[in-house]
Amino acid sequence: MDTDQIVPKQFLKLTSKTGYGKYLFYDWRFDSEGRPRSDFVLNDPKYAGRQILLARDNFGSGSSREHAAWAILDYGFRAVIAPSFADIFYNNCSKNGILAVRLAAEQVDYLFENHDQDISLDLPNQTVVAGNLKASFEIDEFRKKVLLEGLDSIGLTLKLGKEISAYEARNRVAPPT
Repeated sequence: MDTDQIVPKQFLKLTSKTGYGKYLFYDWRFDSEGRPRSDFVLNDPKYAGRQILLARDNFGSGSSREHAAWAILDYGFRAVIAPSFADIFYNNCSKNGILAVRLAAEQVDYLFENHDQDISLDLPNQTVVAGNLKASFEIDEFRKKVLLEGLDSIGLTLKLGKEISAYEARNRVAPPT
């Protein structure tokens, strides 16, 4: 799925990361008059408040806009499960606190076929459980740590405050005389 379908380009005007959730899958969720389409899954009340988005191959392909991850997060999703992701989108997810889980296509098919079952996602143990499915997923230790601790780039830098101050003290340049 292309990022232009995740958040269409005409909505890329906001000046912050928030507020994009209302535009998530806009062209699929709403008709030309802005009315919700009853046949679109996210407009079905039984899926309201879900935090895991199921997707198919190459989710997040197309442009590298970070807005797609912002829209997914702002809508309320905390994880996306798919067989594969576009590389830049995958990185944008973890930078923005979204867990992108790669599962085998057959496992994702099972989740789609059994969409009424609750999905349990366990990041520390790297497992997804739903009905008869118990699947493991890979994630590098750095991404896992960042997601578990709720850190972004600034948070990571702030954790190194003592080390940064010590470095600056050791390498202080004397002012010109």
